[in-house]
Parts: sequence; structure tokens; C-alpha cells
Amino acid sequence: MKHITILVPMGAILGSIEGPRLVFSEVNALLQRMGKPALFDIQLAGLADETPVCGGMYSVYTKTLIQDIAHTDLVVIPAIDGDIRQALENNRAFIPWILAHYNRGAEVASLCMGAFILASTGLLRGRECTTHWAAANDFRHMFPEVKLVEDKLITDEHGIYSSGGAFSYLNLVLYLVEKYAGRDMAITCAKVFQIDIERVSQSAFIVFNGQKEHGDEPIRKAQIYIEDNYQEKITVDQLADMLALGRRNLERRFKKATANSVAEYIQRVKMEAAKTSLESSRENVNEVMYQVGYTDPKAFRSTFKRITGLSPNEYRSKYNRERAVAA
Repeated sequence: MKHITILVPMGAILGSIEGPRLVFSEVNALLQRMGKPALFDIQLAGLADETPVCGGMYSVYTKTLIQDIAHTDLVVIPAIDGDIRQALENNRAFIPWILAHYNRGAEVASLCMGAFILASTGLLRGRECTTHWAAANDFRHMFPEVKLVEDKLITDEHGIYSSGGAFSYLNLVLYLVEKYAGRDMAITCAKVFQIDIERVSQSAFIVFNGQKEHGDEPIRKAQIYIEDNYQEKITVDQLADMLALGRRNLERRFKKATANSVAEYIQRVKMEAAKTSLESSRENVNEVMYQVGYTDPKAFRSTFKRITGLSPNEYRSKYNRERAVAA
């Protein structure tokens, strides 16, 4: 039997504690209905018998404290909420415990913002990780040694897992069910809980909001200029001249401040404007393309799909308000 420890951090999001417990418990129930033994021994473990979660709106009571667990096979780190630095301080006692059990052979999985606790252990140094796209700038700033891939829904780094934002943690739970109990069981759970098992990216959900809390005023001015003039053709040389900076100096400082090259930032701003138009307007794809400063349909469609994971038409079909009402 595989022992699963679902941690109960202070300030955790309740659903990311209960969700994994429900799915793993359902695997046990399905196996027992088939006359087979349960596969998982599931425990919730906290730093205290009673832990406030969801900003103190609820409390989770646990029969087990982390120091009572001698062995576990999988540690699940739920999402945390509120001020992230304070949340890490409140839960720092988990860090040595997670490290100790990983070193004894346990796997570790973070859900959404739980990636901040996982990264605090140092286990992600030089490895890939994902988290909620809205927290990407904070994560990069706090953990520059980690390869953040916020477009991915799931990462698997040799027994260290992470999931994308919000309820997409359920896709990681299904991924683990498939690993431990097989594809058929994962598909059955996907049907029971109505989870889209085929999702592999959170790109279509990302809302780009350029990081401006970096203290480099010329770079912030460049960002604002790009965002105010995305319909135009903007070049690196044009921005460098406007800011009285050398091209290489601008590129270096821009990348350091925003985690994007200038060209990437321009593309992201243009694609965000295109997404907004596709969601709310009646313009066709070519009209949207011209509005955001593209003239090459192939380049526009290729860039849009690379950033969102969907073609412009697929995106419109999925998110356009009028089409949704008509359906």
C-alpha cells in the first residue's frame, strides 16, 4: 500500500486539501468494489491539531502531526493563499520535514501556489516547475534558480511534481493516479470527477501583465510605451533611442527586469490585445491581426498559437461572449 501524506499548511486553500483526498479515496473505493485491496493509505498532517485555512474562514482538524509520520511515499503540498512571504514564514516548519522524507525516498508534489513551499526546500534548484500564472513574476523574483515554465500544466522532475493554477491541480492528481494505479483507473476517475484528462497546458488561461515592480524606471517607461502603442511596429532600436540607452544595455536590463526579451514582451502585449478582441468583438481574425500591428497572417497565427496553445479561431470559439450566449 502506498502512503500519501497531504500536508495542511496554515492559510492553505481548502479545495486543494480536500480535492486530492477525494480523488485518491475514490481510487480505493473503485478497487474495493472490484474486490481488490485499497491502494492508498491517505493521511492529512499538519503542524497542529487544528489549522486555520482560507484566511481563517475554516479550520482543518488533523489526527496526525508531521512529526508522527515515520515513512511516507508521496507528500502533497496544497496551495497557499494571502501574502506569500507571510505564508512561507507561517509554514517554514514543513521545510526540513519535506526534505527529510524526500531524502528517504518519498516523492513530492506541489499544487498551484504550493510551489512556493516546494521551492523553499531547495529541491527545485535547476529544475522545472509550474504554478499559477498570476504568481509567475513573484516566483521568478523569489526563486531565480528554478526554471519556471508557467505555460505547463504539470511538471515531473524525477519524483518532484508541480501543477498549474487553481483547479488544474486535479490534472496532476490524475497524473499520479495513472502512475500508481494505471491509465484505466485515471480515466475512470476523470469521468467520475468530470476532469479533462487531456489538458497539458495552461497557456490559454494566462493573462499577460508585465512585471513592473522592478525599480528600473527606464525599462518601466519602455513597457508603458509598448503597451500604449502595441498597434504600431516597435523596434528595439527605436526604444533604445527613446531612452538614450545602448541596444545591448536595453536588452540586458529589460530581460533582467521583466523576464522577457523586448521582442517577447512586444509579442505578449500584442497577443493579449488580440485575445481581448477575439473574446468580445465581431471582427474576423484578419481584422484583429491588423488591429494589433501584424500584417502577415501566418506569423500572427503562429505567434498566437505558440503563446496561447490555441489557434485564433479556436480561441474565439472557446471564449467569445456572443458565441457562448448563442450556444
